[in-house]
Amino acid sequence: MKRTGVTAARGFRASGVSAGIKKTGPGNEEKDLALVAADVTASVAAVFTKNLVQAAPIGVCRKHIAASGGRARAIVVNSGNANACTGAVGREAAMRTAVEAAGLLGVAVNEVLVASTGVIGQTLPVDLLLQALPEAVNGLSADGGSDAARAIMTTDTRTKQIALTVETPDGQYTVGGMAKGSGMIHPDMATTLAFVTTDAVVESGVLNDCLKQAVDVSFNRISVDGDTSTNDMVAVMANGVSGVKVQGEASTSVFLNGLTKVLTHLAKEVVRDGEGATRLVTVEVSGARDDNEALKVSRTVSTSPLVKTAVYGADANWGRIVGAVGRAGVDLDPAALTVSICGLEVLSPGYRSDYSEADAGRLMKADEVVISVDLGQGVGFARTWTCDLTHGYIDINASYRT
Repeated sequence: MKRTGVTAARGFRASGVSAGIKKTGPGNEEKDLALVAADVTASVAAVFTKNLVQAAPIGVCRKHIAASGGRARAIVVNSGNANACTGAVGREAAMRTAVEAAGLLGVAVNEVLVASTGVIGQTLPVDLLLQALPEAVNGLSADGGSDAARAIMTTDTRTKQIALTVETPDGQYTVGGMAKGSGMIHPDMATTLAFVTTDAVVESGVLNDCLKQAVDVSFNRISVDGDTSTNDMVAVMANGVSGVKVQGEASTSVFLNGLTKVLTHLAKEVVRDGEGATRLVTVEVSGARDDNEALKVSRTVSTSPLVKTAVYGADANWGRIVGAVGRAGVDLDPAALTVSICGLEVLSPGYRSDYSEADAGRLMKADEVVISVDLGQGVGFARTWTCDLTHGYIDINASYRT
């Protein structure tokens, strides 16, 4: 297997095994336990959900990152069970997972992070997880990135991975990552589970600053259904194996650019694979008084069920778009609006609308649809991503637990 995703960077290994957590029939076991490990101690940074209902692993991760001073050696991730709203039993299960993994790997407990994804409110079958951990440890491989990416999936239809090489005057390093997410996706920190690795030398404080900036323009700009999960987490580990140091304004900017590219790709893949989705939708808003106002408008359009269903039906109903623009909480002149769909101007200032419905419908049947809105007030700009809303979304979520 090709080294990709979280194992593309040197000094990282991963595995994905079946612990029996997911509900599958005999002989049809799905991978549901992933392990990512650094060969040497790595700097770590993470951002977490702002939902007040938080899964047990979130608390464990916060505690361990603080106790270790931003250092880590491994991340254990299970799918099939969120370990959320499970109280003391859930917290104990998350800690038992970290303790067992630390023992098997020979590292400190606070150097192990844990994450879960799946159904909320059900007790995590931690004994199954612990029984499978030795296999996950023994299976760690520099070729194991794809297995790990598959093991963290829930309603995802495909794995989400990327790796890129960053060239610098001092040498090259790699940034790679994996993510999962298909539903319960909305901006408010992370909106999914995503894990990134790099063999660059990055101090934890710099890593934390870069992660927050990169997440703000990637995972915080996507929405599938307007629901933020209880388990959202994006974490990045830097093990320094390449020897290339990220320090000073210039090299930090280069690293931030690479990290942003990785997270943006993963974020868009999450939306592209939205539950029941058939189209990736980019919403670009320009001409705002500032970027914050542009973002408010873009997010409002992205989360409009009426806009999303119109995209599904390839219906260039610009009235739904301007309706969303008008309720975004931004002061504007409605008569100054310009709206384009896939480059075709469907509304011009002064409420002029003269376009071919046939051309618009043809353009909207593409895999990717771009909605552009110019507010005509300034130079503020923002871009968000969403997907169409289909019958498939209802089918998946109406039977999620059954």
